[in-house]
Amino acid sequence: MKARRNKKQVPSFRKLLKTSKVKLENKLKNKQFKQQSTLKKYRKEQRKLRQAVKDAVSKKPVPLEDPKEKQPGKRIEREEEEEEEALPLDMMDEDDLQLMKDLGQRASFLTRDISSSEPVHVKKRKHESVIDKYEKIPRTLQTAPEKELIHLLPIKDKSGIIPQTREKPVIDSNQDEEDQEEMEPEEEIIEKPIKELTLEEHLIERKKKLQERKMHIAALASAILSDPESNIKKLKELRSMLMEQDPDVAVTVRKLVIVSLMELFKDITPSYKIRPLTEAEKSTKIRKETQKLREFEEGLVSQYKFYLENLEQMIKDWKQRKLKKSNVVSLKAYKGLAEVAVKSLCELLVALPHFNFHNNIIVLIVPLMNDMSKLVSEMCCEAVKKLFKQDKLGQASLGVIKVISGYVKGRNYEVRPEMLKTFLCLRIKEIEVKKDTEDINKPKKFMTFKEKRKTLSRMQRKWKKAEEKLERELREAEASESTEKKLKLHTETLNIVFVTYFRILKKAQRSPLLPAVLEGLAKFAHLINVEFFDDLLVVLHSLIESGDLSYQESLHCVQTAFHILSGQGDVLNIDPMKFYTHLYKTLFKLHAGATNEGVETVLQCLDVMLTKRRKQVSQQRALAFIKRLCTLALHVLPNSSIGILATNRILMHTFPKTDLLLDNESQGSGVFLPELDEPEYCNAQNTALWELHALRRHYHPIVRRLAVHLIAGAPSEGSEALKPELSRRSAAELFEAYSMAAMTFNPPVESSNSKRKDKVLQGDSFLNEELNQLIKRHCSQVATPLPLDFTKCLETSLR
Repeated sequence: MKARRNKKQVPSFRKLLKTSKVKLENKLKNKQFKQQSTLKKYRKEQRKLRQAVKDAVSKKPVPLEDPKEKQPGKRIEREEEEEEEALPLDMMDEDDLQLMKDLGQRASFLTRDISSSEPVHVKKRKHESVIDKYEKIPRTLQTAPEKELIHLLPIKDKSGIIPQTREKPVIDSNQDEEDQEEMEPEEEIIEKPIKELTLEEHLIERKKKLQERKMHIAALASAILSDPESNIKKLKELRSMLMEQDPDVAVTVRKLVIVSLMELFKDITPSYKIRPLTEAEKSTKIRKETQKLREFEEGLVSQYKFYLENLEQMIKDWKQRKLKKSNVVSLKAYKGLAEVAVKSLCELLVALPHFNFHNNIIVLIVPLMNDMSKLVSEMCCEAVKKLFKQDKLGQASLGVIKVISGYVKGRNYEVRPEMLKTFLCLRIKEIEVKKDTEDINKPKKFMTFKEKRKTLSRMQRKWKKAEEKLERELREAEASESTEKKLKLHTETLNIVFVTYFRILKKAQRSPLLPAVLEGLAKFAHLINVEFFDDLLVVLHSLIESGDLSYQESLHCVQTAFHILSGQGDVLNIDPMKFYTHLYKTLFKLHAGATNEGVETVLQCLDVMLTKRRKQVSQQRALAFIKRLCTLALHVLPNSSIGILATNRILMHTFPKTDLLLDNESQGSGVFLPELDEPEYCNAQNTALWELHALRRHYHPIVRRLAVHLIAGAPSEGSEALKPELSRRSAAELFEAYSMAAMTFNPPVESSNSKRKDKVLQGDSFLNEELNQLIKRHCSQVATPLPLDFTKCLETSLR
């Protein structure tokens, strides 16, 4: 076993030579002095312990201080004798030592301050002597503060070296604390009393303070905008105003600073993401301009980060509803601050999707989309919709979709339907996502050297090499993102959207999210993989048959089913007759009241079911739908009637043989059965469109015009043909154009101005001449004053 080395290294000979002899002597003296002081302390503690044991055995109370101090000399001699006679504890026997320890435990009233052991509690006796009570009172010994010698550098004189020392008195901390406590009330008394202001004076003072803060904010903001690179440090000064401590203007100033900083960041932020510098980049020498730009970027990113953290903290304070120690902002003001913070975050989410910390903003905004406060929830949902609409590439949209999908799953699908309705604003086109993922991921490959050598000549290889080099450079210099990357992002986004939709269809069919899911599926159904079509159609039909859905939701189910079949579903051999029957059966649920909003969805369904699938639709089915739609046009609002009649016009053009409904003669056998729910077997060929004659006398001019046009057989030319503004629009566009949502007549009623300008009669010219003369005569008569006599009236009443 090797001997354990001492950690403290011995100074080398060369080092000892450098150190002066006087310095070494001073060090040695200081060391010896410390050893002596510790030895004295140890002896003193031993002496106190022995005294305590001796007093406990003799039971004789010894006063700690002699008030008269008659014999100070004798006491000093006695202490010196005891110190000489006392043996250290190390030289005692084990039995004696144990006895002393036991006795010491009993003498707790003395040893409490000396040893750290707690006092032993003994039961109180009823007749306890006065001396015992006195002995149990704890006492403290008053000792003079010990003075420590500090050896200083010596002075050299003619006589020689003179050593220098200085006494260092022990500072009594308790005395200092008492002095400080005594000084504090004096300072408080010196403070001047605050003058009480009236309400009017207080408001004037607040207005003045607010104006000063506004001017300061404006000055800082204008300085930053004028030269951001030089004045980037002023951002910190402006951000520090978020911690305004004056309770009179704290809330208003903080709101102003939040909005000002948000607008500043929108203006001065570059159009690229700032990345941290590597060690190699930091070590290289650069020009002053580059160094200035780097400092600006670092300062901008750090201040932007702190700003976002401040906004997050404000929202947390509002959610937790806990007052801070400063108590500058009240609990009621938290909500207003949080709303301004959320609005700023929403603006930054939309304005800076390319900049740093965008994902952090998404993580903050998405949970607030499901907030209890309707205002906050709407702000966040609108911001997300705006981001989806303006995001051309799809990178930001993918980030938001991922967070929303995870949040919805984490909350077990108990969220607001508005969260999922934001998916409808995604900018995903059919062409971009129709290809498979494998085809999208394949990048363009350049020819290898072996392939070139086999197929190309030497000159061709040379040209090919130059061409490939140029193409690579063009790819790198291209500002817009490549189509392959965009398609890849859109495909990934749609996969997450469909996963969310299918989870809700499978696990939460009675959830309030179902309408939003069905609406989303209706929009993106043509982009779903063919493998899911059969299962999805079965689920949609089971939802319709269950009867748990509202009318609007069932329409979305029908729309989704036909969107699936109109896209890639053409290759599948599926008969959707049950969906035709359901729509035909439920058409009369539409009316001029609440369900009028469902007319737009019905128009879209009819377009997909009848017009786009014309080859799969029989003539009997088309006739039945045209007849039922004309009947429906009688009891809906004018804009709905216009949309329905426009759909009938398209159906008449798509199925030319349906003009037999304009004739009174019946075709074939049977009678029309309007109450039958099956469009194939209701014998619609044996009826006529008598409803068009009623609609020809409708109060709305466009309805009248369309009714006359259909009675004439919907011609494309001639006097009965429609004008281009009506014929070129789809049914859904006409429904929106003539909407009655503003509660006004659309189009407005024209004022009837007669061409003849007759002389307008004024004043009394409207009255008869005889009546005029009578009025003038009565007005010209002078009233003669007669004495008032009420006695006649009284006499007659008495009789």
